[in-house]
Amino acid sequence: MTPEEFRKYGHEIIDWIADYRIRLESLPVMAQSSPGEIRAAIPANPPETAEPFEQILNDLDRVVVPGLSLWQHPNFFGYFPSNASLSSVLGDYISSGLGVLGLAWQSSPALTEIEEVVTDWLRQMTGLSDSWSGVIQDTASACTLIALLTARERTTQYSLARGGLQEESQPLVIYITAHAHSSVDKAALLAGFGRTNIHRVAHDEHFAMDPQALEQAISKDIADGKKPCAVVATTGTTTTTAMDPLEAIGEITRRFGLWLHVDAAMAGSAMILPECRTLWQGVESADSLVMNPHKWLGAVFDCSVYFVRDEEHLIRVMSTNPSYLQSAADGQVKNFRDWGLPLGRRFRALKLWFLIREQGVEGLRKRIRRDLENAQWFAQQIAAIPLWRVLTPVLLQTICIRHEPLGLTGESLDAHTRSWCDQINRSGFAYLTPAILDGRWMVRISIGAEMTERQHVKNLLDELCRVAENTLLSATGDQ
Repeated sequence: MTPEEFRKYGHEIIDWIADYRIRLESLPVMAQSSPGEIRAAIPANPPETAEPFEQILNDLDRVVVPGLSLWQHPNFFGYFPSNASLSSVLGDYISSGLGVLGLAWQSSPALTEIEEVVTDWLRQMTGLSDSWSGVIQDTASACTLIALLTARERTTQYSLARGGLQEESQPLVIYITAHAHSSVDKAALLAGFGRTNIHRVAHDEHFAMDPQALEQAISKDIADGKKPCAVVATTGTTTTTAMDPLEAIGEITRRFGLWLHVDAAMAGSAMILPECRTLWQGVESADSLVMNPHKWLGAVFDCSVYFVRDEEHLIRVMSTNPSYLQSAADGQVKNFRDWGLPLGRRFRALKLWFLIREQGVEGLRKRIRRDLENAQWFAQQIAAIPLWRVLTPVLLQTICIRHEPLGLTGESLDAHTRSWCDQINRSGFAYLTPAILDGRWMVRISIGAEMTERQHVKNLLDELCRVAENTLLSATGDQ
């Protein structure tokens, strides 16, 4: 493709994306395709000769869009927000167009230094002290793995320089709750701790970690000859957005010398609002922290920011210094290859840089406040309707609900819950996420798509009541 062809088709692609966003609300939210249907629509063998670019663009509408669940749709209330603000889309587009790599500062100085600036902007926006240094990773899963690797090495006095965990006489223990993200288990396994050394601490009635239970678990493990290593606390759990009490947990980890990692992947974006920061009071006692601007804030996936207090410890664990990457500037600059797992790094900072500059902090705050207000409104409305129940405190933008008809309990209630949720999802009207809480199915309403306004939330409320009632009537044969 020549630069002129790129110019022509680039304009067409920008127009296509703009048109897609305009017509988004008219499309079904959940993908309507059956397993294998998309694959069957694509030739099994690669084309021997070049295809017209127009044909490739046509297949976006013919093959791709029908096979997508539309996360940017205003009626997307599933999982968590994963916004892709158009200013951030353009930043990501520029990053791909530049095609540069961050192997070292010398390989692309602007890549490193803009990343330094935007991660520090985010630090300031969320009220964190200047004790923290940030680096952009791909996802929170990678950040948690990095946190547990560095925790492991601090606890073992850098066993990687000797025989690694195979030479340790005491098993290292990680502490989480049953509501920690599944990626924490995965990271602990990959970091070599072993499943039996992931200890789940009891939670309180609001599904947040119980500090007293944590202290008891640590003391018992010490008495049993084990070596407590790290606590992974969550600010905004996936299922209910519960907030682990960081202040009390931090006091315990300091006293016992454990690493404290805070998973604020989704909820971290809310901390740009000063009124939300009490939810993570005590965060300054943590050793590491992750938040995902590619969720609620609006940066295009993937853009996860890992903050760490002791950058020298991180570098000591993660550093690699082959001769072909060394330069005279090394002692004066950051080489982000030493701040994570990959050697080569994309220019991810551009999409966050574009987003913050185009929206401004106040613009971002206004949108998040809108979502919080919509969540509170929805919770108040549905709690006032007979047979509906809000199951957990609404701390942010997620509401956990259940329709509980009289006389319907246990597995019958579970079947009813999953049935009405599935009907809404399959209709294409909205997308919701069913989940298990305290052994019973419920439905999560996650408000936060960039295009979601109060009217969309009102429409969802009406549809929930209609579908749940019809599902009940159909099941009892009272239609």
